[in-house]
Amino acid sequence: MNLLCSSSLVFCLVLLASPVSVARAASETDRRPNVVVLVADDLGYGETGCQGNSQIPTPHIDSIARRGVRMTSGYVTASFCSASRAGLLTGRYQTRFGYEFNPIGAQNEEPQAGLPVNEQTLADVLHDAGYSTALIGKWHLGGTAKYHPQRRGFDEFFGFLHEGHFYVPPPFNGVTTMLRRRALPDGSTGQWVSPNGREIRSTHMGHDEPDYDADNPLLRSGQPVSEDAYLTTALTREAVSFIDRHADHPFFLYLAYNAVHSPLQATDETLKRFAHLPDIHRRIFAGMLSSLDDSVGEVLGRLAAHQLERRTLIFFISDNGGPTRELTSSNGPLRGEKGSMYEGGLRVPFLVSWPGRIPEQSVYGSPVVSLDIFATAVAAAGVQQQVRGNPDGVNLLPFLDGSDQGRPHDTLYWRCGGRAALRHHQWKIVKPSSRNSSEPWQLFDLDADLSETTDLAESQSGVRDDLVQRWKVLNAEMSDPVWTP
Repeated sequence: MNLLCSSSLVFCLVLLASPVSVARAASETDRRPNVVVLVADDLGYGETGCQGNSQIPTPHIDSIARRGVRMTSGYVTASFCSASRAGLLTGRYQTRFGYEFNPIGAQNEEPQAGLPVNEQTLADVLHDAGYSTALIGKWHLGGTAKYHPQRRGFDEFFGFLHEGHFYVPPPFNGVTTMLRRRALPDGSTGQWVSPNGREIRSTHMGHDEPDYDADNPLLRSGQPVSEDAYLTTALTREAVSFIDRHADHPFFLYLAYNAVHSPLQATDETLKRFAHLPDIHRRIFAGMLSSLDDSVGEVLGRLAAHQLERRTLIFFISDNGGPTRELTSSNGPLRGEKGSMYEGGLRVPFLVSWPGRIPEQSVYGSPVVSLDIFATAVAAAGVQQQVRGNPDGVNLLPFLDGSDQGRPHDTLYWRCGGRAALRHHQWKIVKPSSRNSSEPWQLFDLDADLSETTDLAESQSGVRDDLVQRWKVLNAEMSDPVWTP
């Protein structure tokens, strides 16, 4: 008995003296998962291989679907960048707190043009629960000091604050660049190619390329940095560094690429992969998407190198539908594009993986929304009690693993100025124009007409009126915009 007591005492003293050893001895399955959110910018619904595109290989993005679940009815809360990101990071419809529009250029510096500071972000919740947190890439939720990502729950930030950024600045070394212009060098319209073939100017959009880099430097924390690498590659380098430095404890990585957002710039290496494409516009876009896929592969590879695959919940999503005329992006078979309330503006590639916790190689068809990323992540981390208020998203894990056979959402809501939409079960109403407040609602049956070609508002007026009333009830819960362009 004395020997047993002595042994127990020694064991207890060892435990007290070596808390690190005790932590390492805990089962790996007890560790809270890492959360990685990969956001593509302006990527159309039909542009990845797993979504049906055979023209541009995306094996690394597709591997997330192969190791997890592809949501075929995955939505965002806005059909453009900033408001969509506000919903994703808070888990709440951004119209609840008056964040409705899309600041561009100098508007990013306006005092009210940012995610309201009293709104809790996913980074806030996970940081306060002990996670290391990082935003790598695009912020676009306020360009002034009070909105800075490191004041919104992120320990680390490398990226830019506005809506876009050149991948390589002038003189555009190592890339081929296509820029929008009102007129070509000789004053005409159409397309112009420089003598060395590295710069293309096009008047097809009728306006100039935005001044993305004006007052919008690349930042490390709050300090401007000079970057020589192609921006997609640089963001991946920083993400991989973050994973390396935090592999031994839970982390949240929000990797918000600006690819494939304009300006159109592709590296020499990736352009060679698509030399068979005759249209230089499409070829540059393909190169940009291929660079993005390479980068996703590097991130996934680094997680694997640290044996973190089964301890990491990964989401891949686009912030909105692709702007087809601008980028050549495909939203097929959906109608509309970025900025639209039709499916092509709101339904996006939406993938999630967590090997060992959710099924692999699965397809899920019930409607889900970017708001669910917040709810799913905090549930996976076991920190729901730290969430303030009532998020609009739901924890997707029970639906994806089959323990809940219901639908995550019966109804989804959208509003942007005069444009509006609501989906209830398979039915969807759309008010597509922001200029005509008296415009009638359109009605579509998405089960029978995914491409929204047949307006049933008159023949199914009862359904239309029911959905309009549902939209009005939800809209009454929302706030007036805190900022308008």
